Amino acid sequence: MVLTHVCRYWRRAISSNPTSWASIALGWKRLVPLCLERAGAVPLAVDITVPAIKDDEDFLRSLLPHTSRIGSLRLVGFASTETVTDDLPGFFSSPMPNLTSLELQQTTEPFELFPSRGALVPPVFQNTARLVSLRLTRTPLYPTLFKISSLRELKVLGYTSRLFNFGTFVGFLDSNLDLEYVALDVQFITDSVKTTPTRKVPLSRLKHLSISCSKAIDSKGLLSYISLPRGVNLEIIFTGTDPSAKLGSLLPSPPTPIRELLAPITVMKTQLTPRVLQLFGNSSTFTFRSPGDGAHGWPPLFSTTLIRELHVDPHPYRLGDQYLSNAMKCLPALEILAISRAPVFPVGLFSALTEEPALCPALKTIAFFDCDINPGTMEKLGEVLTGRRDLTAARVHRVVIVSSTGKMPDYTSVQQLRKSVPHVDIRMDDKFPDLS
Repeated sequence: MVLTHVCRYWRRAISSNPTSWASIALGWKRLVPLCLERAGAVPLAVDITVPAIKDDEDFLRSLLPHTSRIGSLRLVGFASTETVTDDLPGFFSSPMPNLTSLELQQTTEPFELFPSRGALVPPVFQNTARLVSLRLTRTPLYPTLFKISSLRELKVLGYTSRLFNFGTFVGFLDSNLDLEYVALDVQFITDSVKTTPTRKVPLSRLKHLSISCSKAIDSKGLLSYISLPRGVNLEIIFTGTDPSAKLGSLLPSPPTPIRELLAPITVMKTQLTPRVLQLFGNSSTFTFRSPGDGAHGWPPLFSTTLIRELHVDPHPYRLGDQYLSNAMKCLPALEILAISRAPVFPVGLFSALTEEPALCPALKTIAFFDCDINPGTMEKLGEVLTGRRDLTAARVHRVVIVSSTGKMPDYTSVQQLRKSVPHVDIRMDDKFPDLS
């Protein structure tokens, strides 16, 4: 509305563009007739909050003759898939042949999560044949949903009070090999698959998989039944208070599905706010999120000889000595250590290298980004690195100090540090350089 008042050209361009009028939502109720007229043949994107619309006869009267034009439908706030038909009388009477995106958000979890094959399927599910995107929140999973074979995006969210049997779900994935984005906020029953499949489901097109159940990554979890491609972004969201032990238990021999997936990683990034651990390598990304607080809120750690580069971002918390020390002990092949935005200079680094000088023998580069650098800490860093060089063959060759705020170490401190480290780089930038 604002843009149409800029000039006649803008007004004409906006008014004549059908896609500008194809969105139908409650905030534009008075404009629905005009939108339907100007949208022309463009598929409609309809967003309905059921409690706010069920008594609005004018809105439904304008929209009902055009339901066959709906391409994207979002229904939220209904109590059940059975009663939503009564709340929106006549809305599901006509087929929607253009429907490719469906989102349903039920206010409460269904009484029966997996209705039987003989159960009457509500009309809200009668137009699923061409769906490309399906997003369900606390909505019953009728057998008809598992017959969709055209999906690219699937989100199943908010199923917390019942354990999610994925025996049927694995078969559903096998019939949707073109899936590209999957998000599962569910709690799986890990022994719900009675027989071991003869092969893994090859989701070769998958680009992103998000799972909120830590059971999905153990030796009998969901990942043991599917094959993920290189380049996938796998996100695991822990629901417990101490994910460290859970993740660590997955890595020892014999190899588990998650260990196989982590094979190509070389870079680890930990962010304490929010509590996230990310692994990168060979274009793949693996993310582990922890909701815990306090000591249990640190990102999970585990021993691996694959990681060559570690980035730690504790902002705005103080980087605990124990966490950074443990991180270095877990990564014997570490070559690059980068620390970002530590409000108090990371003494954990000093204590780790002082107490165990031979720690991380391959470590060659240490970098600091917007850390609290002062002459005292610069002097201490030089002493620690000199002691490490004198006691062992391990030697740090490069220290990089990057500041985006203009706060830089003084020249004398830098010169003093160069006596212990061959290369000390001071940079003004708003991001880390390519340290590799």
